[in-house]
Amino acid sequence: MSVTLLILNNKVVWQNDDRRMTYRRTSREKIAQHRPLRAACPACYDEHSTMPDLRPELAPISEAVTDGIRVEVLAKYSPENSRPLEDNWVFQYTVRITNQGSETVQLISRHWIITDGVQHTEEVRGPGVVGEQPVLAPGESFQYSSWCPLTTPTGRMRGTYQMARASGDQFDIEIAPFALKARYAVN
Repeated sequence: MSVTLLILNNKVVWQNDDRRMTYRRTSREKIAQHRPLRAACPACYDEHSTMPDLRPELAPISEAVTDGIRVEVLAKYSPENSRPLEDNWVFQYTVRITNQGSETVQLISRHWIITDGVQHTEEVRGPGVVGEQPVLAPGESFQYSSWCPLTTPTGRMRGTYQMARASGDQFDIEIAPFALKARYAVN
C-alpha cells in the first residue's frame, strides 16, 4: 500500500492506494492519529532521524560569559540616521560588560567582525571602546553605545574584547553574534 501524507493549511491531504484523494480538517492531535502511515514508507522515515537544523534566525540581542566577564548587546535600527535610497542603513548597539569574576580587569582593545546582508565582511580593531579603557572591579559594569553603518538593510556583528587582569595576564572575551535588521527587511 502506498500512502503519502501532506499537510497544507491545517488540512491533512493523503492519497490512498486506490488513487482517491481525501481531505480532512485536522489538529495536531488528529495528525498524531496518522502515525501508522510512517510504516507505509520505511525507506523515507527513520524513527531515530532528526530534523534538519532549523535554528531561529539571529536576534538583535546577544549574551556571552567568558572567564567571569558577561557581555550583553542590544542592537536596533536607527531610521533617523539612515538613508536607504543611498544604500546607507545605520544601526545603534548598546553593550554592557559586567565583571562577575573575583579579580579586577581592564578592557584593553576591541575586535569586531561585521558582516552585511550580502556576506561582505569587515573587521574593526582598536584600543578600548568609545575612547575609554574601563577598569572593572568584581561586580562592576560598564555600558556604552555606538553605531554601525551598513550598505545593506541586514547584517550581523560578533567579536572579542581583549582584557587584562591586575597581574598583567591578558585574555579575550567573546561578544556573541547579534543581528542588525532594518524594519521591514526580509533576509
